[in-house]
Amino acid sequence: MIQHLKELWAYRDLVYNLVVRDLKVRYKNSLLGILWSWLNPLLMMLIFTFVFGYMWRNRTIDNPHILFLSALLPWNFFTGAVLGGIPSIVGNGHLVKKVYFPREALPISVVFSNLINFLISLPVLLLLSLISGVPLTGWLLFLPIPILIQVMFALGIVLFLSTLEVFYRDTHMMMDVGMQAWFFLTPIVYTFRDLPETLTLMGITFNPQVWLFRLNPMASIINTYQDILYNGTLTRLDFLSRTAVTAFIVLVVGYWFFLKFSRRFGEMV
Repeated sequence: MIQHLKELWAYRDLVYNLVVRDLKVRYKNSLLGILWSWLNPLLMMLIFTFVFGYMWRNRTIDNPHILFLSALLPWNFFTGAVLGGIPSIVGNGHLVKKVYFPREALPISVVFSNLINFLISLPVLLLLSLISGVPLTGWLLFLPIPILIQVMFALGIVLFLSTLEVFYRDTHMMMDVGMQAWFFLTPIVYTFRDLPETLTLMGITFNPQVWLFRLNPMASIINTYQDILYNGTLTRLDFLSRTAVTAFIVLVVGYWFFLKFSRRFGEMV
């Protein structure tokens, strides 16, 4: 694996060019181009302001549009990376068959292009926070931590699933449904405090607030974004530390799985 990482570093210019290509394709024939990275959070803010400020008003939460937007932007990054990265090998079969290069460059470039799009949209969220009266604190300096953890987790998931897609082409269709379920199992349109502290299911009583963080790494990552961008603090460091370890394990296992079967990609695509 270390040897493959060295080879991947030698092909870093290829990864860069693939990222640029993905960004160009994303905004091809678009009148506003990359401006959509700023307009998207603005339009979502208007929707959230209307829905959560007037139609479904929660008087216990100030500036709910900032709270939900601080969760939705990183979730969109994760969704775009996963759903875009799954067909990255199959969709570039002509390259895989004709030219040698580290195959992992393809899914990695998709994750990085979505990361760049996410980073471009972040300043708009920060500006909206200031306009809405949500203070930005020194904890903002810790924002790279959840970003790094999320990138590791997304890379591991994408490397694993893009490999499955080569052999089982219905992987992306299953994940289309799976991501929708994952969305509702992640505190985005609600907070973890909205969940009951005890719940009995099939005769088993448990705390859904705790198990949501234990079983869903994205719940901990999203909560960290909300803590830093909305609450101006950083809580649940224990869960974030566990999530960091989980994300690293997912990355290593996903990369190992990818390398194990990458030699067969040429004959399968």
